[in-house]
Amino acid sequence: MTFRRAAAAALLAALAAGCASTSAPSGAHPAGPTAPPASSGPSGAWHPSDPAIPDICGTRLPDQAHDTLALIQAGGPYPYRSDGTVFGNRERLLPRQRSGYYHEFTVRTPGSRDRGARRIITGSGGEEYWTADHYASFKEIDTRC
Repeated sequence: MTFRRAAAAALLAALAAGCASTSAPSGAHPAGPTAPPASSGPSGAWHPSDPAIPDICGTRLPDQAHDTLALIQAGGPYPYRSDGTVFGNRERLLPRQRSGYYHEFTVRTPGSRDRGARRIITGSGGEEYWTADHYASFKEIDTRC
């Protein structure tokens, strides 16, 4: 895990150095800081959106999280009215993004009478985050495993 984070940080630093050498066209305003989206490109490599956020292998998520991910991929219908609404990231634990970038989805908790504490947060760049403690902590979902 430590090697993976170090490698990801080195890759991001190299990419940032390469991007810093290019300049915006005259009159253009550079975009604000944004995190690169998590992805699994043609090589199958997965890149975290922020190396400081721990990751979790997708196979380690509970079955109910897989059900929620399938609903997200299908575009619904969702079991809760709040599913798909904008997640404000007020805790500021996820990379800072513009308003509306993140959306939240409930992961059912067996035996719970309400929505429970478990959520999946999605980013417009394709990243997915898991929280089992109602936004007190997050792990980015590594979809390769």
